[in-house]
Amino acid sequence: MPARELGPLPGRASRSGRPLLTAAARAPSSCGLLLIGVFLLLFGLGACDAPGTERGISYQVPDQPEIATGYTEKPGWAASEFAVAAANPLATDAGYQIVQAGGSAVDAAIAVQMVLTLVEPQSSGIGGGAFLMHWDGSEVTAYNGREKAPSSANEELFLDEAGEPLPFGEAVRSGLSVGVPGTVAMLAEAHERHGVLDWSQLFEPATTLAEKGFRISPRLHGLLEAYEDEGLRDDDIARTLYYDEEGTPHPVGHILRNPALAQVLRQIAEEGPVAFYHGAVAEAIVDRVRNHPERPGSMVVEDLHTYLDQDFRVEPICSPWRSFEVCGFPPPSSGHLAIAQMLGILEEVDSPTPALEEGIPDADWLHAYMEAARLAFADRNHYVADPAYVDPPGDSWETLLDADYLRGRAALIGEGSMGEAQPGNPGQATAVALGTHPGQPDRGTSHVSIVDRQGNAVSMTTTIESGFGNRTMTDGGTGAPGGFHLNNELTDFSLTPIDDEGRPIANRVEPGKRPRSSMAPTLVLDREAGEFVASLGSPGGAGIIHYTAKALVGMLAWGLNAQEAIDLPNFANYNGPSVLESGRFPAQVIEALEARGHEVTESELTSGLQAIQRTPDGGLFGGADPRREGIVMGQ
Repeated sequence: MPARELGPLPGRASRSGRPLLTAAARAPSSCGLLLIGVFLLLFGLGACDAPGTERGISYQVPDQPEIATGYTEKPGWAASEFAVAAANPLATDAGYQIVQAGGSAVDAAIAVQMVLTLVEPQSSGIGGGAFLMHWDGSEVTAYNGREKAPSSANEELFLDEAGEPLPFGEAVRSGLSVGVPGTVAMLAEAHERHGVLDWSQLFEPATTLAEKGFRISPRLHGLLEAYEDEGLRDDDIARTLYYDEEGTPHPVGHILRNPALAQVLRQIAEEGPVAFYHGAVAEAIVDRVRNHPERPGSMVVEDLHTYLDQDFRVEPICSPWRSFEVCGFPPPSSGHLAIAQMLGILEEVDSPTPALEEGIPDADWLHAYMEAARLAFADRNHYVADPAYVDPPGDSWETLLDADYLRGRAALIGEGSMGEAQPGNPGQATAVALGTHPGQPDRGTSHVSIVDRQGNAVSMTTTIESGFGNRTMTDGGTGAPGGFHLNNELTDFSLTPIDDEGRPIANRVEPGKRPRSSMAPTLVLDREAGEFVASLGSPGGAGIIHYTAKALVGMLAWGLNAQEAIDLPNFANYNGPSVLESGRFPAQVIEALEARGHEVTESELTSGLQAIQRTPDGGLFGGADPRREGIVMGQ
């Protein structure tokens, strides 16, 4: 079934006994509180205007902030009727205006995504893919817009002439890495089932901004500098759009217009997704892929045509944890399975109390978490891939979440670090002896959380994979300046099809296959009442799994509000070193982990969490990651 119905569910007592939210989240929802953060960032947005009474949008271009990169404190935002959280203030505002005009959560998500294509081009866009989770008050539905490999692709796609895997960066910056985009088609189906406003209205914010221009933010400027020698400046369209005649990125505050993108979005708005997957836009995508100057790809227009011919709904996986039902995406995403495994394993380990010391997870809890993560990532790298091509262990992905299996995995956690964990044997063996996916970079992405006036909720994670995708843009056949970025999603496959022992890797390239993802859009429900609790998710490659897990634990086990949980320092283990966010952990925590045998490294761990939670009084409270430029708006 494509949807999971969740009426009243049997209760399960929380071991913590702690309240879900702190007093900060229980504050009365009011325009005054909402504007504590929003007014400072987006002066003039009218966050306290009267609700829209007619279903139609008259888009107003907001004042555009210049938010510093790095770590910027966020206040958290209270609302009473609806809330929109996205990674860029202009995108958040677009969703806000859509809901104000009578739109649904899905309507708002579409408007947000189209604006993100323009203002956050390094992370997501119509040239990529997305996973969307939707709650309508009784059902959770999952929509799979993951990219696909072209029909001509094979497991040798990323092998050089000597049969060796290409260097990862070379594979990214090629026509080989581009998957058939899925975002537009998936959003069109979600709109058909959950939309309220006309499809064409949802593109008005993005087309207006693309035509009139928007100010380049410090974050976008910094990333243009960072990627100028990573192939971005070599692309003729990107070079003309983002750089001056000397090849220097346009400065912060520069008004950037994108006429080609505006024309493409107008076509999609008027004709629907067929305008993207057929005709001039599809032909332009294929032309850029097949004529890449370094390593051309083999995509053909029929690959885009056939992408539309499918049902994008898939069965979500809803996993019990404490008194909650945590719902996430099934494979080809590894995100929910890994998170649910880690949470389940931690429930079987005696959790030290308190786990937080002055806002920092203590060394005992971190040790247990890092070991649970090793075990989850060992299974992830061994088993998880596109279920249309790879059978799950024991014929069900739920075997990875079986209580007895997780209890056995938890028993492997001792006082000292286990080092590299080995995959388990859920479901008592698989039909094929699989190899383990080698470590590869994976990063990028953006997350959107929305709750509308009717209580419908969306959690959507969207991506073009690496920063600015494969560093190639297309003008969609318009001939106008600008355009949109193509993804490099196929480098989420294993570049090598077999391991050192000659065993096939589950996540190897195959024709029409979807690459494994770490994206983890998450909806949380109260198990007993069957009511909405939270929507959350994050960008960050494989770190998405850890960032989302951190926020879940913070909100639902440690009693923090959404902003407090997001603000917690990040930590991760990918079945190797234990990684801590740079400068956020005291020396005694690091020393205590090292004393247990952990190899500890420090890294930026730049998450981009967005979260919206229901408060005990029936209101909403949203948080946005201080590590990026996102905000929450609502009423």
